[in-house]
Amino acid sequence: MLKATCVFATHLMGYILLIQKDLYAPVYMTGEIHGLKPGHHGFHVHEFGDFRNGCTSAGSHYNPLKKTHGAPHDHERHAGDLGNIEADDYGVAYIEREDQFLDLYGEYSVLGRSFVVHSDPDDLGRGGNAESKKQAMREVD
Repeated sequence: MLKATCVFATHLMGYILLIQKDLYAPVYMTGEIHGLKPGHHGFHVHEFGDFRNGCTSAGSHYNPLKKTHGAPHDHERHAGDLGNIEADDYGVAYIEREDQFLDLYGEYSVLGRSFVVHSDPDDLGRGGNAESKKQAMREVD
């Protein structure tokens, strides 16, 4: 079993605990994030764990298999596409979900990458936004 924690400690405050029982199990995520505007926010794993220049240095959505953008339960989606989280009237989003496309083990592990909460909702690849369906062009180390 592997466990990891992602800590939000800049504009947002909070954490996400990730647990994967074995190589073939889904990743279970639980946590909470404070400081959001109420409503839906895109939630993704990005390529790099570097925030020196915000999302620019964090890279694109983590996409090692070169898929197009999609929703968490779509077969065709970036590994880092986690859909949306919803902040309540107090600006707090509570997270509790499993994801079959994330890994804490092996060459496609998300360890050392970044979890990003966007200010706007994610269209899940369905909203008519041309940028939404582009594949990440960078190779992942």
